[in-house]
Amino acid sequence: MNIEQFQTSLADKGIQLSELQIQQFELYFKELVEWNEKMNLTAITDKEQVYLKHFYDSISAAFYVDFSKPMTICDVGAGAGFPSIPLKICFPHLHVSIVDSLQKRITFLNHLASSLQLEGVAFYHDRAETFARKEGIRENYDIVMARAVARLSVLSELCIPLAKTGGQFIAMKGAAANTELEAATTAIKVLGGEVTSTYTFSLPMEESERSIIIIDKKRKTPKQYPRKPGTPNKQPIE
Repeated sequence: MNIEQFQTSLADKGIQLSELQIQQFELYFKELVEWNEKMNLTAITDKEQVYLKHFYDSISAAFYVDFSKPMTICDVGAGAGFPSIPLKICFPHLHVSIVDSLQKRITFLNHLASSLQLEGVAFYHDRAETFARKEGIRENYDIVMARAVARLSVLSELCIPLAKTGGQFIAMKGAAANTELEAATTAIKVLGGEVTSTYTFSLPMEESERSIIIIDKKRKTPKQYPRKPGTPNKQPIE
């Protein structure tokens, strides 16, 4: 996907990019590739692939969720900033927090935010299990997002406790979404969530399957969740 195709494809979905926003995506790509030579941020460095599999794929959440109003978003395990930084470029009014367990990725994100002149962003070096237990953080976000971090039964325990009651957890998944969702049914319910929508689509050009699972936070998460770091992955709620 070249820049023109990227711009046109988003415009077809009602997202019009300004010249400044196009420049921000270009700079994002440049910084990503430069920093990737020093640290492992992504296996994808070909420009057209980055625009399709990172930028466009991240923004695809906005095809199904309305990001047009000011809201707080927490992106769990964003790595090099996906999906929340591409969304922030498209919707500058969003307040974005990213939590990631690797300091070097946080260092990159701080540099990136400065280069792109992004305001209303915060980056936290922490484990999601610990982060979600902090006062002022727990159950404080309108939307919690994660893309390609862990299977949904694990991810739900890391993300749902961060969403406020009445908020949402948006999980961006690949072809195994339905299988993961079946295995995560109990965990989602226990943590106070309820699946309201699942959207499945294909990425343009390569036609690989993607799914976006939207979980509404209906009730407060019981105090014992999330459990201590590592436990959700070893012993998912069943």
